[in-house]
Amino acid sequence: MTRLTIAIVVIVGVLMTSSYIVASDSNTKKFANAEASMTTTPAKVWQLFKAYWQDNRNAATPNQPIPVRTLSPAELQHKSEAGLYRLGHSTVLIRVDGEYLLTDPVFSDRASPVQWAGPKRFHDAPISMAQLPKLKAVIISHDHYDHLDKHSMVSLADKVEQFVVPLKVGNHLRRWGINPDKIVELNWWQSIELGSIRLTATPTQHFSGRGLLDRDRTLWASWVVESQQAKIFFSGDSGYFGGFKEIGDRFGPFDLTLIETGAYNELWSEIHMLPEQSLQAHLDLQGKAMLPIHNGTFDLALHEWFEPLERIQQLARQHQVTLVTPIFGEEVSINQPRINPTWWQSVEPALQTWDLAEAKQ
Repeated sequence: MTRLTIAIVVIVGVLMTSSYIVASDSNTKKFANAEASMTTTPAKVWQLFKAYWQDNRNAATPNQPIPVRTLSPAELQHKSEAGLYRLGHSTVLIRVDGEYLLTDPVFSDRASPVQWAGPKRFHDAPISMAQLPKLKAVIISHDHYDHLDKHSMVSLADKVEQFVVPLKVGNHLRRWGINPDKIVELNWWQSIELGSIRLTATPTQHFSGRGLLDRDRTLWASWVVESQQAKIFFSGDSGYFGGFKEIGDRFGPFDLTLIETGAYNELWSEIHMLPEQSLQAHLDLQGKAMLPIHNGTFDLALHEWFEPLERIQQLARQHQVTLVTPIFGEEVSINQPRINPTWWQSVEPALQTWDLAEAKQ
């Protein structure tokens, strides 16, 4: 994708960003954030164009192959303890109470409406869709292409018991031919119980839309996963806001938080957290351990591909936060997570000359 094309995509996203009042029912034509709005001025649009046009990164994509641990169906069948596997970007396979859940499945080569253009994957998925086990639920945070992938949703449909999505996102699934009986749509603070597992849609500060004419027509959400074995928070996409503390007060502490840490920039920090804010969100949520997601798979911003992991690793060390950074496909114990090696440092030669202070400017 050219710099100009990327700039246009980002600017469209900024122009689509929501305003101040939150939607409260399924009849609402447009949804909005509860706390903050992102103002778009000609000056800000010019800043965006300029930033992308002047992009001179040395490592927008990895210069060496990213390590991926291949997952086998047999391995997944013989596990019972609470665990998870990061498959890419915000796609996480979670096992609790003997059931599997999958967040924001994107298995396509590109996070894009077409497969001949758009952000391309850095790595293969650790397991194919055909090899995945039966899924108690697929959980969707919002309808952007790097979170809601038509090909993946249609391909997984036969092995999914329930698709649990924010309000109006189900319209996409029904249009793609997915059985309406399998689709559950929730507003913020609403829940569904699937056996011993309870899923609750919680607020985020973001926006939605898959084209120029459908901005904010579907809701965006984070998710609380409660089970007998563990409690997990999945952030989806969000700017930093007071909602994280409210979620923490209502549902915390969490055994593990899956927090967006990537595709950020000061120019759009209202809708994508900076690493310092991601860490604060984890603290607000009363998380015991943090796993940074939304990084390492697609180039969606102006930072080096490894920067989110490097920055959050340094911040976690400073604030004595247990940070979990598994290789894609590596098993993570939810109740006893271990601090992983900094695998990205051995992959990327550019880190030897990378300046953290300069990256923050």
